[in-house]
Amino acid sequence: MREVREGRVSLERLGKLRRDPVVVQTLRSAAAATIAYVIALRLSPEAAPLTAPLTALLVVQVTLYATLTNGIRRVNSVVAGVLVAIAFSLLVGLTWWSLALLIVASLAVGHLVRVDEYVPEVAISAMLVLGVTTVGDTAWARVLETLIGAVVGLGFNLLLAPPVWVDEAGESLEGLARRLRQLMLRIGEEAAGRQPFEQAAARLHEARRLDHDIVEVDAALRQAEDSLRLNPRVRDSLLHRVVLRTGLDTLEICTVVLRVLARTLTDLAKEREPEPLFAKETGAVVEQLLSEIADAVVSFSVLVTTHVSSNADAAESRLSAELRAAAGTRDKLAPLLREEAERESRHWQLLGAVLTEVNRILDELDTEHRSQRLLEELDRVSQEQRTRMPRLTRLRERMGVQEQLWRNRTGMGERFR
Repeated sequence: MREVREGRVSLERLGKLRRDPVVVQTLRSAAAATIAYVIALRLSPEAAPLTAPLTALLVVQVTLYATLTNGIRRVNSVVAGVLVAIAFSLLVGLTWWSLALLIVASLAVGHLVRVDEYVPEVAISAMLVLGVTTVGDTAWARVLETLIGAVVGLGFNLLLAPPVWVDEAGESLEGLARRLRQLMLRIGEEAAGRQPFEQAAARLHEARRLDHDIVEVDAALRQAEDSLRLNPRVRDSLLHRVVLRTGLDTLEICTVVLRVLARTLTDLAKEREPEPLFAKETGAVVEQLLSEIADAVVSFSVLVTTHVSSNADAAESRLSAELRAAAGTRDKLAPLLREEAERESRHWQLLGAVLTEVNRILDELDTEHRSQRLLEELDRVSQEQRTRMPRLTRLRERMGVQEQLWRNRTGMGERFR
C-alpha cells in the first residue's frame, strides 16, 4: 500500500510539473527555436542563421495572445532596425559618430512604430547589420531569418494551443480566500478573550501582509486572462475573465475591510488594556460572526472559480445559507455592541466601527450585489471592445447568432449549456 501511495504522489507531482508555467515555457521555446533553425538552414544564405531561433525564442510565450502580439512587434522591430542600417550604410558607413546617430535614430524609429518593449531590439538589429561587410545580403538574410522565426513561433502556438491557466488562477484565488479565513478565525478567537495590544497589533500586521498575496493572485489572473484571449479552445472567454476579475476585486475589498477591522480592534485593545475587548457574551458573538463570515469568504471563492453549472448552483446555495446565518448573528451582535457603547461611552466610535466593517464585508459577498456588479462589468468590457474593435465584435456576434441557430435546429442547445 505504501508503494501504491508513493506512486500516486509521484504521478500527481508529474502532472503538476507538466502544467508548470516554467516547464511549459522551456519546452515550447526550445522546440520552436530548434524548428526555426532547421528551416532557416535550408532557406537562408547564412551558414549559421541564428537570428531565426533567436526570434522564435523571443516570440513564443506561454499564451497565444502574448505570442501573437509579441510576434508582430518583434518582426516590426527587427525590420525597422534593418531598414535603418541599410540607410546608414548607403549614406555614411560605420564610424564612431555614425554609430551614435544610428542608435539615436533606431530608438526614435522604435518609438514611432510602437514596438513597446522591443524598442532596444531596433537598435540592436541595426548595429548587427551595419557591422558586417556585405550589408545588403546580410540585411535581407536577417529579415528572412526573422520572418522564419516569427512564423514558426506563431504557428507553433496555433497548431499546439497553449494551456489555459484558469485553473491555476482559480487555485490562487481560493488560496487567498483561505488565508483570509484563517486570519479572520484568529482575530475572532482572540477578540473573544483577553487580547493584549501586542497581539492585536500582530494581527494588524498580518492583515497588511495580505496585500502581497493580492499582487501574486493578480499576476496569476493576468496570465489566465491572456491565455483566454484568442484561444480557440475556450468559449465565452469574456465571461470567464470578468468572473475571475470581479471575484478578485471583491476579495481585495474584503481584505482592505479586514485590515481596517484589525486596526479598529488594535485601537480598542490599546484603549481598554488590560481589560478584555468585549464583554464575555459580546466576545462570543463576535467570534461566531467572524467564523461565519470566514466560511462565506471561502464559499465565495469556490463560487467564482467553479465552471460546471451544477457545482456553481451548489456553491451559490451554500454561500447564501452562510450569509443568512452571518446576517442573523450580526443582528444579534448589534444590540450587544450598543449596550457596551452605552456603558463605555468613550469607546462608542470603535464599537460602532466593528459593526460597520462586518456589514461592509457581508454586503460585498452578497450574491445579488455580485450579480449586479458582474452584469455592469460585462456591459462595460463589451462596450470597450465594440469601441476599440467594431468589426471584430460584429463578426463575433454574427457567429454567435449563427451558432445558436444551428444548436436550436439540431436540438443540441441543452447539451452545451
